[in-house]
Amino acid sequence: MDEERRGPARRRAQGQLEAQVLAALRAAPGPVTAGWVRERLGATLAYTTVITILTRLQGKHAVTRERVGRSFTWTAASDEAGLAAHRMRRVLDGESDREAVLASFVSGLTDQDERLLRALLRRTEDVPAEHGTVPAPSPEVPPAAGPPESPAGLPEGRGR
Repeated sequence: MDEERRGPARRRAQGQLEAQVLAALRAAPGPVTAGWVRERLGATLAYTTVITILTRLQGKHAVTRERVGRSFTWTAASDEAGLAAHRMRRVLDGESDREAVLASFVSGLTDQDERLLRALLRRTEDVPAEHGTVPAPSPEVPPAAGPPESPAGLPEGRGR
């Protein structure tokens, strides 16, 4: 069929191919090759495209690779929740006013999500900062002025 009758090639939405590659890696029985990933995606992609996507995902710390002979095997670095958390941290790290970004995020939470966040923060209060779950407060950042804080450190009663 010629190009006119087929119409323009459909493009994937941004991030769709990365999501498909990650889904394939999560479903894998263990570390797998780029060829294995390509087969799972229907083998319609060029092998070099799969390698490019895997390399980009490695740069985002979403996958890991290990040399096996002259090739590599690939593994998803975390589950979907871990990857989403990593993306959220990257966004936060890219902003100059972390407090404003976090305040805006928290103020947009549903009541249910706010309760969940408070419960998670209470659970992590006893975990030492060196375990990476709760960063130690920075001495150069003064406490924010505003509504009184709950024991979990979040503003109380946003008036909803």
